Amino acid sequence: MQFLYTNWMLVLIMLMSGTMLIYPLIQRRASGMSEVGNVRLTHLMNREDASVLDVRETKDMAGTKIIGSIHVPLSQLKERAATLSMDKTKPVIVYDARGQRATIAGSDLKAAGYTQLYSLAGGFKAWSDAGLPVEKV
Repeated sequence: MQFLYTNWMLVLIMLMSGTMLIYPLIQRRASGMSEVGNVRLTHLMNREDASVLDVRETKDMAGTKIIGSIHVPLSQLKERAATLSMDKTKPVIVYDARGQRATIAGSDLKAAGYTQLYSLAGGFKAWSDAGLPVEKV
């Protein structure tokens, strides 16, 4: 117990770093999303008629997106989620630049009634680094 009193700052740092490591896992569970890779995304698009949603901000797009994806910036998603032309019962794969903000979009989509939500692991960077097809916007 003496160690805890004399080293309270180290204990606090340990607790904070542990919380920061666990937070993304908790956030992903709360959003109701599963993570998929490039191969699974292609499978969902081709065999299950999945919709792909690009939530990057317009300034971050650099003029390209995954072929067939719908672009709605994350800042506008909450207002536009209910009016999107996607089937709420079919899979929806969400991606951003590197995969960190897609879970935030998942929470908004879940609230709008979408049931099968996925996020692309590594985001658009992983897709383009794999040399997979993109389209100009």
